Amino acid sequence: MEKKNPFSIVKTKQTRFILPSLLTLVGVCLGISSIKFALDENFSAAIIFLVFASLIDALDGRVARLIKGTSEFGKELDSLTDFVSFGIAPAFMLYFWELKNYGKLGWAITLIFSVCCVLRLARFNLTKIQEGSEWKQNYFEGVPSPAGAGLVLLPLIYELSDLNFLLDIKKFTPYLTVFVALLLISKVPSFSLKKIKIPRSLTIFLLFGIASIFVSLIFFTFNTLFIIGLVYLSSLPLSYYFYKKAYKKSEALNAHNEDDHEDVL
Repeated sequence: MEKKNPFSIVKTKQTRFILPSLLTLVGVCLGISSIKFALDENFSAAIIFLVFASLIDALDGRVARLIKGTSEFGKELDSLTDFVSFGIAPAFMLYFWELKNYGKLGWAITLIFSVCCVLRLARFNLTKIQEGSEWKQNYFEGVPSPAGAGLVLLPLIYELSDLNFLLDIKKFTPYLTVFVALLLISKVPSFSLKKIKIPRSLTIFLLFGIASIFVSLIFFTFNTLFIIGLVYLSSLPLSYYFYKKAYKKSEALNAHNEDDHEDVL
């Protein structure tokens, strides 16, 4: 008879739950480090750490689903990490960069953004996709917190870039912060891309695009981040259009199915 190892920390069947949580913990360390750099007013490093935190955030959930390591613990841990990285870190950056110049109003705007972020995360955790509405998995309700962090930092990213639009974009910071905060808690649909299937014939172009963005981020970091932010912002009307189109199609299909059931009865 085989003896059990009394010193085993985790059961063999449960080891797959560790990797996603480890990635999430790396993400929270990056987010906290971003806050530290914001306090030091080293905004370049703060944004770069936040970019890495967003990449980790995009990976941990996909890794968990790939190795079947999803868990309620991991879900809650991920939400707490998102709040630190995308609710607190960007708010601190903006406050120490520009909003502090507005006194109490600047701090109030900082709090508004953080509160809206935590409300958005709480709503996301409670959102359940009903049967027959699987198409909704391709959309977020409101802007996701990583995207919100990127959008709200656009004025700071612009300041750090080599771009020159002959605009004092710094003055838009308070208004943009409130606008993005409202987008976080709004019901405006935004692309999720979780269930989007790429045809094999387009895979090579997708890889080329990802490689091009990666190279651009290395050599033109803040220019690329600013352009990505503008592209994402411009995609919101498109996501609304396609959401409404899919919704009408789903409603028509449900009505057709109900009519079929009535005919049978």
